[in-house]
Parts: sequence; structure tokens; C-alpha cells
Amino acid sequence: MTRAQAEAEWELGKLLHDLDMQCNARMRERVTGLGLTVAQASALREMTGPMTMRELAARMSCEPSNATVVIDKLETLRLIERRPHPTDRRAKQLVLTPEGTNLRERLLKALTEEPLFVGLTQSEQDALESLLKRALLRDETPGT
Repeated sequence: MTRAQAEAEWELGKLLHDLDMQCNARMRERVTGLGLTVAQASALREMTGPMTMRELAARMSCEPSNATVVIDKLETLRLIERRPHPTDRRAKQLVLTPEGTNLRERLLKALTEEPLFVGLTQSEQDALESLLKRALLRDETPGT
């Protein structure tokens, strides 16, 4: 790699960091209005149905031990319940309570009110998503 390439890569890394910081700040603004942390909002957003802690942690891109802290708080707030898993006696299944379902709907609405990428068209956002997935070596199959 040449010096110019290394400098360009460094600059790209800085831009991605700045974008991440901006997105996180906007996300925090939206979720704190609902009385949530970003991690709690992430858990609620990913709760598309009953799932295990391991499944939720994978969707949140974190370790199960980190998700446990978040779920414990959401359980204390009566937004999520732990129930026996229907097919695995060793596992618990996480399920949204009616209050949790209601707050999740409010969260999803808050997340769609103003786009995070205001300066980009949908086509540009799609291209950025595709490029980031390639850079992260992730599968580009829809829904993954």
C-alpha cells in the first residue's frame, strides 16, 4: 500500500467514525424521549417475536452477557417477560409484554419520522449499505 492509499484509507475511517457518531447522537435523541437507552431501544426493535437471549444478542450484535443486562432492565420495566421455551427445557424465551409491544410501536414510529441519512437519496443509501456490507464481508442477501 502506498502512502497516498494509506492516507485515503485513514480519511475514510475518520469519515465512517464521524458518521457513526452522528448516527448514534441522533439515535440517542430519539430513544431518550421514550425513556430508553440506545441498547434498550435496540433490543426492543429487534424483538420481532419470541426469541432466546442468544438469538436476541446476535440480532443486537453483542454478547449474550451484555444483552442480559439490557433484558434485565426491560424486564424490570415490565416490557419483556422471560417464559419457558416451548421445545427446549433449558432455555427461556423472551416475549414482549403488551406494554413492550406498545413502546416498540412508538419506537419504530420515532425511528422513521426523520431519516438518519438526510443528505442521501434512497438509491445512495442502498449503495452505501451494499458497500459497507462488502467492506465488512457480510452476506448481502436481503433480510440478513
